[in-house]
Amino acid sequence: MDHLLAGIWNYGIVFLLILTVVVFVHELGHYLVARHNGVRVEVFSIGFGPELFGWNDKAGTRWRIGLAPLGGYVRMLGDADAASATGTELAEADKPFSFRHKRVGQRAAVVAAGPLANFAFAIVGMAVMFMVFGQSVAEPVVGEVMADSAAAQAGLRPGDRIIAINGSETQRFQDIQRIVRLDIDRPLELAVLRGGDELSLTAQPKIVERRSLFGDLERVPVLGISADSSRVRVIHHGPVSAMLASLSETETMVRSTFIGIGQMISGSRSSDELGGPIRIAKGAGEAAQMGLPSLVFYTILLSLNLGLINLFPIPVLDGGHLLFYGIEALLGRPLGERAQEYGFRVGLFLVLALMVFATRNDIVSLPLWGVVKKLFWS
Repeated sequence: MDHLLAGIWNYGIVFLLILTVVVFVHELGHYLVARHNGVRVEVFSIGFGPELFGWNDKAGTRWRIGLAPLGGYVRMLGDADAASATGTELAEADKPFSFRHKRVGQRAAVVAAGPLANFAFAIVGMAVMFMVFGQSVAEPVVGEVMADSAAAQAGLRPGDRIIAINGSETQRFQDIQRIVRLDIDRPLELAVLRGGDELSLTAQPKIVERRSLFGDLERVPVLGISADSSRVRVIHHGPVSAMLASLSETETMVRSTFIGIGQMISGSRSSDELGGPIRIAKGAGEAAQMGLPSLVFYTILLSLNLGLINLFPIPVLDGGHLLFYGIEALLGRPLGERAQEYGFRVGLFLVLALMVFATRNDIVSLPLWGVVKKLFWS
């Protein structure tokens, strides 16, 4: 029983707390910019379904917690649904306060504010982490070479300093890890400093199965080296340097995400890496057990991913709304209702299909799936 309760806390409650924080930040971005532009917000909801509890503020907004805490929404005056996909008839006196009757630029600002709030939260949160906990930085120096690894076959030795891979400069050991993880469709051309001499070596990372930082089984390219522990330092930043370091890390994460998506589309990377709510919950639980810094970082990472995904130009997502507003700005008029309706239907289908596929990946990655597979398909 104690084990079950610990599992519920580590994987269920922690996941819901993290998700609530990230969703609240997203919806608060929509809310604040809507209010700034004179839009009346009727409902601010964390979760969907029947209301568990809530209250009304002085501006007439109903702040509520829904029964199903897997998301949230802000419903503004004139919206017929939580996605702002359809509208309702309004009296003339109410139209100045309606989202749907605002200028296209104002509507675009309200929609973009959600993802941008997630980005701002991630950047500021990471900067605070660098100031409080410090930023761990390892020099790009080889500490150990694994036997029979790609690094050993390429001729790498302990003490080698890798200064570039495939033409990209490596200032930290983390840069080596990132490039090895992303450049999976070609050999690695390594520029190495050894005893004052610069060497050129070629390595082909091996694809292996291993547990990720948060416990998921994944297939990743591995070079087979570890960092020199004597060359690792923790940098405690001031406010300015922390923000600059955070911006740099955010840019690297976003760029790596787009490269990974492109590789999945091209087929050079397995789409099994896509994860859904089960894998996110597992990651949240593992992060919580690793300590506060890991839990904070996981929340930051989830906020960044939520903001990024919502900017994809798919109807029903914020990016789809922005796409429609961009077309409206170019044409000087909104798209026809039928075109928007079909767009939202296609967008809803794509989002649901992606969720089903990601959840399928989650289930297949569970140890229980292996047992079920042996029972029925062996």
